Amino acid sequence: MNYRNKTVVASVAGLTLEGMDIMFISFAMSMIIAEFHIDLATGGLISSITNIGMLAGGMIFGILADKFGRVRIFTYTIILFAIGTALTGLATNIEQVYVFRFIAGLGAGGEYGIGMALVAEAWPKNKQGRASSYVSIGAQYGVILAALLSAIILPNLGWRALFFVGVLPVIFAFIVRKNLDESPEWMEAQKQKKVVNKQEKGKLLQLFETKRTAMTTISLAIMATVQIAGYNGLMIWLPSMLQQSQGLSVSSSALWTISTAVGMIIGMLTFGQFMDRFGAKRAFGIFLLASACAVFLYSYAEGSAGVLIGGAIVGFFSNGMFAGYGALISSYYPVQIRSTATNTIFNFGRAIGGLSPILVGYILQSYDMTVAMTYLAVLYIISFVVMLSLKKRQPTTLIDGLNH
Repeated sequence: MNYRNKTVVASVAGLTLEGMDIMFISFAMSMIIAEFHIDLATGGLISSITNIGMLAGGMIFGILADKFGRVRIFTYTIILFAIGTALTGLATNIEQVYVFRFIAGLGAGGEYGIGMALVAEAWPKNKQGRASSYVSIGAQYGVILAALLSAIILPNLGWRALFFVGVLPVIFAFIVRKNLDESPEWMEAQKQKKVVNKQEKGKLLQLFETKRTAMTTISLAIMATVQIAGYNGLMIWLPSMLQQSQGLSVSSSALWTISTAVGMIIGMLTFGQFMDRFGAKRAFGIFLLASACAVFLYSYAEGSAGVLIGGAIVGFFSNGMFAGYGALISSYYPVQIRSTATNTIFNFGRAIGGLSPILVGYILQSYDMTVAMTYLAVLYIISFVVMLSLKKRQPTTLIDGLNH
């Protein structure tokens, strides 16, 4: 296996394990709530604290990966979230669950951006879109894996045993460390360091070093927030929306979830090809506008066929774009701060966008499904307008220029 494929396999596996870890909470939530005698709001804090951990881990490990190397820090993040996941199974109260989920979030938040940076630095610009799409699908594999493991383990061994599976990624981390070399582009950048580099600003400050860079960072953060807000708003609330508005049974709404997930996977693969062929701005522009239209029109869908087909179309456009964020963010920053930028920006989107279900729930309480879907459609329009403001980055070093 050549180096390019190794980076994809390692990043796919890492995101699969991360997706599995995050979904464990969803499947085990009712058992955790029952065992610790807590209310739904207290249980919901578990996901919020995990997202905060992801934001902190994204910044910390992004900086470390830019300074000490992608592969080394990548393995550390995998080990950390594996340990945090396993420790969750040992928690004796909800406060300990919060602490251990924060630890798992630290590792998960660091892993995403480093893996995307590895892929971006290994693949040529005209193939980064499809490579990024292959990696992004890993999260969907994680959802499927979590569902299968939960179906087998939860009824027989309980929720704690499910989290003990979190030890397994440690084995994967050692395999990665042994078989994956450091990014050649990062190594070359290290060789080019001069005395002046010792006085460079902190990694996070470099995301706002000039007015143009600051605007790029803010724009990408808004786009990432919309991506996560749209996904969470759709996936968490739509099944129950459809049960009420269309009279669907729980089994029918589960079929909707599968249909939507299939649409998402196909959308990711398609978006990667679009991005490589037509460029990032054109690909995002098409998918953002199509997402706004699809989400708004979906509120008028009727009948089982309309709901299932419409769900697949919404998933195709709204989450197909997820495949491109790693390549998009990486393309706007030099190798010296690439992991920091990717992790910080995307995990900021996770932390803020993760609050979207709260607002959608409020809208549903006060209004109806049409208003909720209009809100999501407006989000995609906002992201489209922000995307138009992005300008191409100027290379800062010789090796940067060659790869840019």
